[in-house]
Amino acid sequence: MPCPALPDGFDFTDPDLLQDRVPLPEFAQLRQTEPVRWVTQPPRISGYDDAGYWAVTRHEDVKYVSTHPELFSSNLNTAIIRFNETISRDQIEVQKLIMLNMDPPEHTRVRQIVQRGFTPRAVRSLEDALRARAGSIVENALAQAGPDGSFDFVTNVAVELPLQAIAELIGVPQADRSKIFDWSNKMAGYDDPEYAITEEIGAEAAMEIVAYAMNLAAARKECPAKDIVSQLVAAEDEGNLSSDEFGFFVILLAVAGNETTRNAITHGMHAFLTHPDQWELYQRERPATTAEEIVRWATPVVSFQRTATQDTDLGGTRIKKGDRVGIFYSSANHDPDVFASPERFDITRDPNPHLGFGGGGPHFCLGKSLAVLEINLIFNAIADAMPGLHLTGDPRRLRSAWLNGVKELQVSTR
Repeated sequence: MPCPALPDGFDFTDPDLLQDRVPLPEFAQLRQTEPVRWVTQPPRISGYDDAGYWAVTRHEDVKYVSTHPELFSSNLNTAIIRFNETISRDQIEVQKLIMLNMDPPEHTRVRQIVQRGFTPRAVRSLEDALRARAGSIVENALAQAGPDGSFDFVTNVAVELPLQAIAELIGVPQADRSKIFDWSNKMAGYDDPEYAITEEIGAEAAMEIVAYAMNLAAARKECPAKDIVSQLVAAEDEGNLSSDEFGFFVILLAVAGNETTRNAITHGMHAFLTHPDQWELYQRERPATTAEEIVRWATPVVSFQRTATQDTDLGGTRIKKGDRVGIFYSSANHDPDVFASPERFDITRDPNPHLGFGGGGPHFCLGKSLAVLEINLIFNAIADAMPGLHLTGDPRRLRSAWLNGVKELQVSTR
């Protein structure tokens, strides 16, 4: 099989690359010519003492890795494919307390507990409150717009509903949502110099969230309420979470439930405004398939990683025990063997077996139904109140090794 014509040293996790664009043309080359490709990295550039990782780019291979945790571990090196080069191994080890970085059976135990808060009934119980919040968010954005109707869609709209949903879900006072926003930005933005965030600042933010959540858990143990926190921690000896486990669960919510949904909403708005036929269609018909296509199109998490637990074959390539394996959801979601015209933004796409919520298996996104609800509610509110919304500038992208993030998207209603 011929090697793709990629430049020497091309690295799909280079934060300078993802600050500029998602490398869809390069992913397409790999899918066609070398779907499992070794990517060489300088020692320690990702925080790992190895020579690089395998880039997995086909939909079927990403699914295979995701659904075989006995072969591909989330725990050995965590699911984060690239940390800052200054991170210590001890700091990486601490990350293993987060459910994202666990393997069965420990992952199974923790997930069975926390999924109580994400049952269809639990999510439906939030719908009325979140619908009202979505309406208020859009109204406030209109009220705060400049004289020419302009505002930053990210800060005025996209960030708000995911934060308020998390606050609603776990009983965080709405007044504290800005703290969660700030802490989660510090944890996820360590590659972006605009935020001037070091690994130490990111670690401090993580500990702030843990401390906040542990205090919340302690308060609910003392005085249970009708919220998810009480369900998860109030009876620790009955198979519930310990206070520190709950703290690390809130870290996961702050990044996985906040950063990802915020970026899906932002990319979705940008997609609508650059595909006006789809925006007109949405305003007329509100297709039920919309949120899934927005997530496929956005793919907020470009990649996670696994580590091979033994020598194994993947897509005709031999993977050695201990090798890191990058699973690139952005590539899988543009695989033409699975999606007709994947380059087309089509809110009526059905079926849509995208991997934007993960490739299946134990780590399939716990909050998928909540994220879909949030996306539907916010775009309904936007379409009702801002039908003439249009872009006034290009998106400013986040510098990140694994997030498809947008920091700013200037729009106007006039």
